[in-house]
Amino acid sequence: MKKKLLAPVLLSSALLGGSIPVNVFAQPADSAKVQPVHASKEWNKKSSVPLFVKERFAEKFSSSTPANALNYLKKHQDQTGIKSPDKNLKVKSVQKDELGMTHVRFNQAVNGVKVEGTEVIVHYNENNEVVSVNGRVNQAIADEAVNTSVSLLRDAAVKTALSAVNAPKNLTYEPTSELVIYPFEGENHTAYKVNVNFMGDEPGNWFVFVDAKSGEVIDQYNGILHTEENKTQKGFGKGVNGDHRELHITQTKEVASGTKFALADYSHENLDGIFTFDSKNDWDSNNDALYVGNSAAFIGDYDRAAVDAHYNSERVYEYFLNEHDRNSLDGEGMAINSYVHMGTDYNNAFWNGRYMGYGDGDGEFFISLSAGLDVAAHEMTHGVISHTANLAYRNQSGALNESFADVFGVLVDDDDWEMGEDIMAPAAKADGVTRLRSLSDPNSVVVSNPQRAAYGSGVYPAHMGEFYDMPLNVDNGGVHVNSSITNHAAYLIGQEIGREKLGKIYYRALTVYLTSNSDFSDARQAIVQSAIDLYGEGSTEQTATAAGFDAVGIY
Repeated sequence: MKKKLLAPVLLSSALLGGSIPVNVFAQPADSAKVQPVHASKEWNKKSSVPLFVKERFAEKFSSSTPANALNYLKKHQDQTGIKSPDKNLKVKSVQKDELGMTHVRFNQAVNGVKVEGTEVIVHYNENNEVVSVNGRVNQAIADEAVNTSVSLLRDAAVKTALSAVNAPKNLTYEPTSELVIYPFEGENHTAYKVNVNFMGDEPGNWFVFVDAKSGEVIDQYNGILHTEENKTQKGFGKGVNGDHRELHITQTKEVASGTKFALADYSHENLDGIFTFDSKNDWDSNNDALYVGNSAAFIGDYDRAAVDAHYNSERVYEYFLNEHDRNSLDGEGMAINSYVHMGTDYNNAFWNGRYMGYGDGDGEFFISLSAGLDVAAHEMTHGVISHTANLAYRNQSGALNESFADVFGVLVDDDDWEMGEDIMAPAAKADGVTRLRSLSDPNSVVVSNPQRAAYGSGVYPAHMGEFYDMPLNVDNGGVHVNSSITNHAAYLIGQEIGREKLGKIYYRALTVYLTSNSDFSDARQAIVQSAIDLYGEGSTEQTATAAGFDAVGIY
């Protein structure tokens, strides 16, 4: 089979989002500036209304099609709150699962323009019966006319977005743009949603919403959550913590230097490959190269970060394939690319929408972040999320994004219920910082970022009574902190039913029920319903999932 070793053109969800201690102590924002007026709050509620309808007596159709789903929604529009669904919904996808159920996803739309943050999913059982409907809809659309005409050209919107985020000249890949209706601060805006991605000391995966009439920036946020005939062979290497790793590598021939060995794995059927690249301790993607050694033994000190990244990527790939029948991050065999030696003393790891990036750490707080199997699973799960529920990286949906990444992190690295225990530097351990987050005991870990800590007790929360109410300009509304609440619910559930069932339930919730703007309550419904789907109404698994969320105050 002929394949090309192409360095991928570079969405990013960082493991920490800057959770390393800094020297700036921020005070909570002025509440008068942060809190919207009552009328705006009521409008905002209507702009993202949760929907979960479960049929007591399922309605049967001749087939599980989008057309029949629309017929159902039209018949029950008073119950669902979705007016004129045949006119206002646009088919997004149709998915059939291992239980024989079919799930039809719709986006709400006006004149064919998608309403950002809305999604409706109609669920059929194997007998073509509609058994439930869930998602989020914008009921404010029905109360006002939305003008979807535009005055601004796409190129101008992209230019505005680049300026708004101070994007460097060298971008990871070309910006993308999409015309959407964007509900924000009491108004449904017709806007260009522009995605800008770049590397550097502060990598960016920005989503910028530019008004399609005035050209003004409405809102923006950073989502930071590349031939020959190749024959894969066995190699080995030494990891960051000294572990012996068996690797899948590929022999290559270079004109000037003869035979080399690349961290390129083509051994998995229907997978485009697993590749590890060297970023050479800078942020210039032009210098990135496939990681190559002179022999099949990668045992040098500089090799260690690459060895762990390559090995851990395969472990995570095999988990999702074997446990959930998912072929790579997109479910369709996309190449799995990891970049090591990102920047200098870079204390973070991230998924940027195309690949995983790992810093070497500063040696004081972190060692090389690729050393953690749970870290690799966390970042790769962000990739799975971006191809499924695509949870928006802000507020509770963003916290769910982080939480699901943590949950699958500890399901893959199943020695304990802690995140990041293998990447802490000796000095950090000496100071009592032995892990990043704990699913079993969130309160035992200090929120080390003082700006975030100022909004709560100073330790990670384990219950909604300890929720950190942060503005969007601090940790995107608390995505790395409040995630520990739902993390703890997962731990409690896992203690009752075991890791394997926990993983199956959470994976189903992520891929079948959750949508981009789902909040904690939506997640509870999705996870409990997934337990019912898999194990039955009134099952021990359903009881355990509900009890886990009860225990952390999520209803």
